[in-house]
Amino acid sequence: MLTDAQWAMLEPLVEQCRPKGKTPPQDLRPTMEAILWRHENGAKWRSVPAELGPWWRAAQTFIRWARLGVWERLLNLVQQHGIQLGMTFLDGTSVRAHQKAAGARRKGGSQAQRDDREALGRSRGGYGTKACVIADSLGRAVAFRIAPGQAHELPQAVPLEQLPGVPTWVVADRGYTSHAFREHVWSMGARPAIPPQRHEAPVACPDWIYNNRNVVERLWARLKEWRAVATRYEKTASSFMGILCLAAAFDWLKT
Repeated sequence: MLTDAQWAMLEPLVEQCRPKGKTPPQDLRPTMEAILWRHENGAKWRSVPAELGPWWRAAQTFIRWARLGVWERLLNLVQQHGIQLGMTFLDGTSVRAHQKAAGARRKGGSQAQRDDREALGRSRGGYGTKACVIADSLGRAVAFRIAPGQAHELPQAVPLEQLPGVPTWVVADRGYTSHAFREHVWSMGARPAIPPQRHEAPVACPDWIYNNRNVVERLWARLKEWRAVATRYEKTASSFMGILCLAAAFDWLKT
């Protein structure tokens, strides 16, 4: 699954962000390979190849680390290669949820409240999740936000304050059009390239900048090569966020 060169690059990063004393070092590589195999193939945990160790060990490790924010920390570590902020891209995508994604514990409240907490909801495209990303100039994910499938993209925009600096341009599609949001971008020292809706008055949106928006679309295309990103199988928001961060971290390591 992982070559020796890939593991040599990944192991020190995982060791920095994982909880200590939970997974013995000799089990770490096969456990990570089992986690990657499952999420790249979108299979059941029980289908993990036997040579990668017990399926339940990989499942428990992934879910526990997702709750502890390990995968988010892994993404932050690989970003130390340097985030490029000439252009910053915002974009959202709809992820259809598998029928097995429903059924997380209610922990109090109604089913609607549980779905909202776990970022699941029904839109015209069906039952699913809205995932929003902020990406750098090279089309690498910086951070994610997830919401129920019927949510509008603009309120879920990843805060620009999460960037390590001020970008020159903030590029997004019409889903992010808002005079207030453009004013916010100007106030922080950046320039927006967000086209208006057809019924709105024209605003400045240079084509030579906006035409680069395919960079973030290609990012989603790469991430959705992971079947567990293209279709949500996870019951909890923390686990699905963990998959997004894990896939994005590997995308960073490949660039």
